[in-house]
Amino acid sequence: MPKFNRHIKKDNRMLLLLTVPALLYFLIFHYLPMFGVIIAFKDYKYNLGIMGSEWIGLENFEFFFNSPDAWRITRNTVGYSLLFIIVGNAAAISISLLLFEIRNRFALKYYQTTMIFPTFVSWVLVGYISYTLFNPNLGVMNQLLELFGSDPIQWYSNPKYWPYILTFFQVWKGVGLSSLIYYAALMGIDPETYEAAKIDGAGRFLQSLYISLPSIAPVMTIIVLLAIGDTFRGDFGLFYQIPRDVGMLYPTTDIIDTYVYRGLRGGHIGITAAVGLFQSVVGLLLILFANGIIRKVKPENALF
Repeated sequence: MPKFNRHIKKDNRMLLLLTVPALLYFLIFHYLPMFGVIIAFKDYKYNLGIMGSEWIGLENFEFFFNSPDAWRITRNTVGYSLLFIIVGNAAAISISLLLFEIRNRFALKYYQTTMIFPTFVSWVLVGYISYTLFNPNLGVMNQLLELFGSDPIQWYSNPKYWPYILTFFQVWKGVGLSSLIYYAALMGIDPETYEAAKIDGAGRFLQSLYISLPSIAPVMTIIVLLAIGDTFRGDFGLFYQIPRDVGMLYPTTDIIDTYVYRGLRGGHIGITAAVGLFQSVVGLLLILFANGIIRKVKPENALF
């Protein structure tokens, strides 16, 4: 028995050794830079450095919250995040249920491959694709409108169209991977459960409603919880590359991440650090709050 325990401990050491690169990554790129959070409370000057710059307390936060941009970027960031959670998960669950009904192995692999491919396409390339669609003069969409007798639309001058455009590209790019996660959860359901439901007269819809959906509820809870933690953090590539940083579209395309990027590009280090700190703290509080509610309602579905 002691010899067996020594082998177990040795195996554990090897497994822990495999985690070292990941631990170093988080230590170097996530934990050590946290020292820089004090920049949010300073009037940062390049020539003085972090420690030499003047301490100004909460002035950077006051400047941000009193600016006209604060409400716009906060509303857009939170609004898009909630919209993507609802639409993205609904699309992923629907597709996973449809894939689960496919019995032809070749067709199943073909659909899965084609749907997951956009996940690996960079937002820069997607930005060029979107520009070929919505170019004011030569774009595909305007050519189709003219073909059907409609007037062309100046897409990059009308902010009202962009919530739909951004939602479409977000779902198109991410639904393949999300649906595979739900599909894997569906594969873990005992087939005898469906057989029993068929004997009782349940059709495909009732089987999905009373067997499939409850079975993937724990996975869906975890995915939604993680997404809630990122409610105050948008996908920079989506919101910067697709609208092409056009100022006229800021009312519906500007989020916290793009605002911080422009601030860094303009040299406003202290203010952008304050906005980033606000973003991180609120995101942490949101995920703790949401997980606390789920832990009280259904503890087995909670993340921690």
